[in-house]
Amino acid sequence: MIESVISLLITICIIAIVIYIIIYVLGVVGVPMPPKVIQLLWVIFGLIVLLYLLRLVLGGGLHLPGLG
Repeated sequence: MIESVISLLITICIIAIVIYIIIYVLGVVGVPMPPKVIQLLWVIFGLIVLLYLLRLVLGGGLHLPGLG
C-alpha cells in the first residue's frame, strides 16, 4: 500500500513538471497560450490525480506506466 502511495505521488509530480515545462517552453518559443487553456490543462491534471486517487482507495489497483 505504501509503495502505491509513493508511486502515485511520484507520478503526480512528474505529470505536473511535464505540464509546467510544456507551458514554459511554448511561452519562450513565442506561442502564447490563453489563460483559459492553461486553466483547462490544470483541470485535466486535477482530474487525472483524482482518478488515480480513486483507483488507489477503491482497490482497483494502480497501473502506472513504469512505476507499478
